[in-house]
Amino acid sequence: MENDFLLKSLDIAKIYYKIDEPLAQKSTFKVGSTAAIYIIPKTTEEFISVTGAVNASEEKYFILGGGSNVVFPDKPFDGVIISTECLNNFTKTDDDLPDNLPPDTVLIKCQAGTRIQTLVNFCTKSNISGLEEFAGLPGTVGGALYMNARCFNKSISDIIYDTTSFTVLKHQKLTEKTSPFNPQEWDYKKSPFQTQKDQPAKIITEATFILKQKSPKEHDDIEKACQKFIKERQDKGHFKYPSAGSVFKNNHLFGKPSGQLIDEAGLKGTIIGGAQIAPFHGNFIININHASADDIKELVKLAKKTVKEKFNFDLENEIIFLEN
Repeated sequence: MENDFLLKSLDIAKIYYKIDEPLAQKSTFKVGSTAAIYIIPKTTEEFISVTGAVNASEEKYFILGGGSNVVFPDKPFDGVIISTECLNNFTKTDDDLPDNLPPDTVLIKCQAGTRIQTLVNFCTKSNISGLEEFAGLPGTVGGALYMNARCFNKSISDIIYDTTSFTVLKHQKLTEKTSPFNPQEWDYKKSPFQTQKDQPAKIITEATFILKQKSPKEHDDIEKACQKFIKERQDKGHFKYPSAGSVFKNNHLFGKPSGQLIDEAGLKGTIIGGAQIAPFHGNFIININHASADDIKELVKLAKKTVKEKFNFDLENEIIFLEN
């Protein structure tokens, strides 16, 4: 990619970036080549400014959080990655709350790049309840909101108080807007930020979670709950190999989870290249031997084709393939 104007703009604004940055270690799949430009804004203002500048340059771009749900391409990504890794501050409010909230309510406002596990650790230490099911979840607040992450029958949308985002519009100043939670905009692994290709992108900058302040004597209960959910993840094999967790969404109306359908289709353990449909979980694809993005993609195609033929069910991707 050649975009001297964009690079000069970043230099003038003193916004940190890297050229031809390796991507594999920035994802939980440990797959991928390099990004032509990798930008790390240090403030929300820089984040908004950079996104607007990249969009105006008409370069392809991708907003990267924790990399826990993305497969980077095997060939160099001829575009821009904008990382939220420095946007990781959060603040707690338990006074001056709106009158309609119970007195034990705690609001925690988090920047998009805040690691979910960092937030869980803070809440556990502070005797704050509401995030226990998300203990051990890799990734960031922004990614969890975008996907409406769901863990152990609880969705991140169940604890959202409000969200702050900006809409990427050409030839217009990009400004943040804070919106109260509207349940009609959210569904199972669906969020208002999953815009279509022909729609302006809505980029998350912050979210406020509505949680409960518990007493110190309840600390052990919160900690035990977190450890229980982490152990369940371990027992299911979440951390055995590089992966992105669930590859496909479940369809609760169908009656069987996607992993069970893949298992009943006889695909568990199937290997293509260095990737495998996990022998211990039908809805996981794991990197067992220097897998490529194409290896993972071929397993996804195989699972979709076989499940469609056997059960007349269309598997829907949960993971995102970044394309050139």
